[in-house]
Amino acid sequence: MTRTQTGSFRFWFESRRWEWSPELYRMHGYLPDEIEPTTELLLAHKHPDDREHVAAAIARSIDHGEPFSSRHRFLDAVGTEHTVMVVADRILDEVGNPVGTTGFYIDLSGTIADAERDVLDQRLPDLIAARAVIEQAKGVLMRMYGINANQAFKILTWRSQETNVKLRTLAEQLIRELPTVPAAAPEIVSFFDHLLLTIHERVEQ
Repeated sequence: MTRTQTGSFRFWFESRRWEWSPELYRMHGYLPDEIEPTTELLLAHKHPDDREHVAAAIARSIDHGEPFSSRHRFLDAVGTEHTVMVVADRILDEVGNPVGTTGFYIDLSGTIADAERDVLDQRLPDLIAARAVIEQAKGVLMRMYGINANQAFKILTWRSQETNVKLRTLAEQLIRELPTVPAAAPEIVSFFDHLLLTIHERVEQ
């Protein structure tokens, strides 16, 4: 199965400095280290309808020490449109103060319906019995991030691949920890991002 296209980043609040992984450079249509990633460059690539939303998310990160999380569209260097989910967590200093944010861009462009059927019905037959819990986990991601079923499955698959934890196991752990997510709070998405990025650490062996 084709791996989900992802790229990682770090953003330091005080210096306003971005660090991109080679994969994130390529996602934007550049060679690694070909250009210096800046907030201005980042916003220049955003879809015009999403630029204001992303600028506000970056400003919120700086002003309140929040992770830079977002779902938006951007145009790469040759004009191809990408729909991405940015899942991030805070970088804390030695005394626990937020000094930056780090996370991943997950490319949700296109459809993975065929890939999902391949995983569920052929290559991983044991997942057929687990389909209910996977569907539950997909539903949680759809509600939390405002994405569709295919995109939710893509995120679950990405976490499974990155952490080398079975998809069913991750889905079960996500549902198990769901009651810890605040029912209604301004930081609910940031809380859920942190849960999603660290959930593999709490999987029962």
